[in-house]
Amino acid sequence: MNSKDKLDDYDRAILRLMSAEGRISITELAGRINLSNTPTQARVKRLEKDGIIRGYKALLDPVQLGLDHIAFVEVKLDDTREAALRAFNEAVMAVPEVEECHMTASQFDYLLKVRTSDIRAYRRVLGEQISALPHVSNTSTHVVMEAVKEELL
Repeated sequence: MNSKDKLDDYDRAILRLMSAEGRISITELAGRINLSNTPTQARVKRLEKDGIIRGYKALLDPVQLGLDHIAFVEVKLDDTREAALRAFNEAVMAVPEVEECHMTASQFDYLLKVRTSDIRAYRRVLGEQISALPHVSNTSTHVVMEAVKEELL
């Protein structure tokens, strides 16, 4: 049985509220889920210990930071044996412009979400970093015109 199977309605309510309002106090959280502070805090600590709550961070506005150019990149590798996949996975972690990297079961091997300041910066990242990653044989880019929804959970 995985952790998801152990979640009850209170746990799900905690996760829903905390994913929307990460800085919510235990007192506020407890009031909103109709539990007292002590069991609410115990549940939050258990969710953290179990790895369901992986951490807390500030959500930054990429547009205000000048990083409003998004491209999705299909990456095809020339070798998909385990060692090649591991080499690619390790190397892609070092490219800060790659916001997300997903291995896929499709005509390409990986889908990357790349965020840069503009198309020129993206072209530089593609040519100098992504194309130089281990075992990359070709790439195909899809440029985002508008981000309609970008939320976790």
